[in-house]
Amino acid sequence: MIHTLRALSVLALSSLLGACSLLPEAQVIDTYLLPPSTLARQASAAQLTRTLSIVRPQASQALDSTRIAVLPEGNRISSYKGARWADPAPLLLRDRLVSVLRSDGRFQALVSDDQQLHSDLELLGSLLSFQSEYRDGQPYAVIRLDAQLVDSSSRRVLASHRFDVSQGSSDAQVVSLVAAFGTASDTLASELIDWLLATAATPGKSAP
Repeated sequence: MIHTLRALSVLALSSLLGACSLLPEAQVIDTYLLPPSTLARQASAAQLTRTLSIVRPQASQALDSTRIAVLPEGNRISSYKGARWADPAPLLLRDRLVSVLRSDGRFQALVSDDQQLHSDLELLGSLLSFQSEYRDGQPYAVIRLDAQLVDSSSRRVLASHRFDVSQGSSDAQVVSLVAAFGTASDTLASELIDWLLATAATPGKSAP
């Protein structure tokens, strides 16, 4: 009887282990940050002395996600399998802009909307694109941002501008594409800085 029970126990354990081996393996997800900025600190005398708050831009549900979006063809949007951003795209871009503007040296008082501090000006935006797009078979990192500079007290829009940046990737690998997004975000930040400084000097004029 004892031998029978032992045999049944071994058989049950073997069946359990066999069932476990049939379970699907968990998918490995690679998580990416934007590469460090390569923009250098500026020594220009032009400065923005008023407090500026960088607000997380609004985005569609497809972009307000940690998925790395790609448009392989036409208007079909997908995402790279096994790869994710560390944060949703709007948050990645906002933090990149805050970091670059602080390092630039021409913005004396800079905060983000997470800090919930009073500011003289607010940079609002709608993130229209933060995705890979294929053009003639080559992948590009594409960032489109509709930006608005707003007076915090009056809530008046002082200026608005659309930034549209594309950066080709060296190949179709996700690592190369992430590097292209780093370059594209630096280009956008550089253009944004020039626009902010010019707008602060002559508020009330919308850029084309």
